Amino acid sequence: MKIAVTYENGKVFQHFGKTETFKVYEVEEGKVISSEVIGSNGEGHGALAGVLEGQGVDVLICGGLGGGAQAALAEAGIEVCSGAEGDADQAVEAYLKGELISTGVNCDHHHEEEEGHSCGSNCGDGGCSGCGGGCGSHQPSFEGPNVGKICRTHYRGTFNDGSQFDSSYDRGEPLEFTCGAGQMILGFDKAVATMKVGEKVTVHLMPEEAYGMSDPNAIFTVEIAQLPGSEDLTVGQQVYLSNQYGQPFPVKVNAKDEKTITFDANHEMAGKELNFEIELVEVK
Repeated sequence: MKIAVTYENGKVFQHFGKTETFKVYEVEEGKVISSEVIGSNGEGHGALAGVLEGQGVDVLICGGLGGGAQAALAEAGIEVCSGAEGDADQAVEAYLKGELISTGVNCDHHHEEEEGHSCGSNCGDGGCSGCGGGCGSHQPSFEGPNVGKICRTHYRGTFNDGSQFDSSYDRGEPLEFTCGAGQMILGFDKAVATMKVGEKVTVHLMPEEAYGMSDPNAIFTVEIAQLPGSEDLTVGQQVYLSNQYGQPFPVKVNAKDEKTITFDANHEMAGKELNFEIELVEVK
């Protein structure tokens, strides 16, 4: 069995129609035995579906995709699990454990003149690479010479006690994003907007410029009988649900009893002050 993930900088790339690389995993007996990163070698849904079909891919894990993409993939005999976010390896593990819930066709608007994705709340899975809710058109609330340009940065993120929660240095690959496009948390984006290549800065972010404050309204309880599959979940697990518009969002299981299950849709970094050491490596 082969599983492909839309891939960029270790994360699930959110725009299927603009995917430049896939990470392809070879799976045997429910376990990943090898993986490789391949180029897309083409543009458009039909071309991308053909690339995956040529690789013998059985399942595609991705962020957002539209009806045209799903039709092309279905014609190629490829199962689609959409709505995934965050670390690519973790998404595959979640799929293999049955914890990744597909949202089906979840693109209903355009982004950067191409097919986009419909974010649920708090895209991303920690670190600074989660988007700040920037789906569709996004006008930054700040200015700087790097706004609108593709920036590559190294960074190290720490909590106030000095413990590290993320580092591009450890991965050996700078993070690439479009400054001011809402792909990053606000404070990180604002800092990079005015930096010069080679410059290093340290910023302290309050929750309002990071992942926001924890919202008690984002903790909710549903009846297990009304959510098929929830009977198999355990406290502490993270899964993806869909809102009334079919948009995916990650939640963590907070509590569970015989009849009900409680989810927390707050980002795991919500309410936390964060510190970043940022180095601007390149501006394209």
